[in-house]
Amino acid sequence: MTLPRIVLQPARMYSQLSVASHGLVILPGGDALPADLPQRDQWLAVLKRKAMKPRELAKTPLALDLSDGRRLALLMADPKLPRFERLTRLRKAAMLLLDESPKHIAIWVAAGDGMDDVARDAVYVAQINGVPLPVRKKKAVVALERIDLFSALAAPDLAQVAAHARANLLARELTALAPNELTPATYRKRIRSMAKEAGLAIEEFDFRTLKKMGAGAFCAVAQGSHHEDAAIVHLSWRPKSSKKTVALVGKGICFDTGGHNLKPARYMAGMHEDMNGSAVALALTLAAAELQLPVAIDCWLAIAHNHLSPGAYKQNDIVTALDGTTIEVVHTDAEGRMVLADTLLLATGGAGNGRGGKGGGKSKKNPDLVIDFATLTGSMHVALGARYSGVFAGSEALAALAVAAGHASGERVCVFPFDEDYDPALDSKVADVKQCTLDGEADHILAARLLQRFTHRRPWLHVDLSASSCSGGLGPAASDLTGFGVAWGLNLIARWSAQE
Repeated sequence: MTLPRIVLQPARMYSQLSVASHGLVILPGGDALPADLPQRDQWLAVLKRKAMKPRELAKTPLALDLSDGRRLALLMADPKLPRFERLTRLRKAAMLLLDESPKHIAIWVAAGDGMDDVARDAVYVAQINGVPLPVRKKKAVVALERIDLFSALAAPDLAQVAAHARANLLARELTALAPNELTPATYRKRIRSMAKEAGLAIEEFDFRTLKKMGAGAFCAVAQGSHHEDAAIVHLSWRPKSSKKTVALVGKGICFDTGGHNLKPARYMAGMHEDMNGSAVALALTLAAAELQLPVAIDCWLAIAHNHLSPGAYKQNDIVTALDGTTIEVVHTDAEGRMVLADTLLLATGGAGNGRGGKGGGKSKKNPDLVIDFATLTGSMHVALGARYSGVFAGSEALAALAVAAGHASGERVCVFPFDEDYDPALDSKVADVKQCTLDGEADHILAARLLQRFTHRRPWLHVDLSASSCSGGLGPAASDLTGFGVAWGLNLIARWSAQE
């Protein structure tokens, strides 16, 4: 995956946009077009034809095709807008150009208070939408190769933007891959390669190892397929300046059939995207290393299939997690919380502390914060749709931090109730806890209540990624796959690490 090359240009007059076949002009909001705006009369004619006032360019960008074959887009930007709105409007403007698959675009950003932030966001939007996601068509999609930026930004600003863009694209690229291309085995191979390139330590707990350790929740899901391919993969980033440690946990179900409780075709379509949580956690870890964030990161990826076979787990099975907790299986399509249970125990040092642990021992991990990412429940989609993701927080302070990071990053989250009086719904007559219920009521809350049991009482955030895919795009991303969680996670970790 190669990002478009950024060429910084002096913030000269608009006429310099002629360096590229496609140009984007971004002006501060106002009631009139600048007198020196090239093609001003043509822009005014287009506004008149559409019965628009100049100030409406803040919401509705316009395109203009010139006689020399070039295309320009015009947007008025308000730096004071919420980040999500600003990114959305920049995306709409950029796509007036990028829909034509140009190799080279120019972006001119007017000077003014807050316009540097607009310039950074404009470059980010162009980068993440200029690189096509994986498709297998005879005619290849042309990728954007170069962006000429006319603004006052400096190179360090753009290096940070590029790191964020790379992370977003990685999460979306992995999620887009067809299930016959991204199997647990090939996924692990890719991760090994990326870890080596980034200088990250890597440790893989394969199925046999996990079976011996007593990771019955994870192995129950993995046993229905080529379970020798399944694994919990651990990556670690250890900067010298780190004073805090965060554990990132991601659900990596490369295809989810639902198991014995088989999904109908309508709901099985797209289930290769059920590994999105692991892609987000992986992309966050690599971005943290690239940005040299002063935080130690342990990334734990639960990678498996949830398939249907004679060996697959089934309703009424009772399995034992790494800490000895027995779990009654109620529905085989609730596999995410099963693989995450054992992965959270490994991440938080809770493995082997219960009466049923089998040789896993006590992990030395003791993170200051745990964040798990998963496309976990359909009920979160029912609750929020695809424009927000749901968050559960172990404390009010973490809940407030999560919401603040959502506003700042443009990836909005909604905090859900997390009260103990939901727990009786998971009481089991035959095991320590039920995996879920069959009535489906508040399943997103019950799933979070179950997962918290395996966090070893560490500070914890659970992100149910209902916004991982949004038809027509969301915020900065024009594709249905949004990469949601990457920008939010980077912002949250930066805020959290800065706290005393």
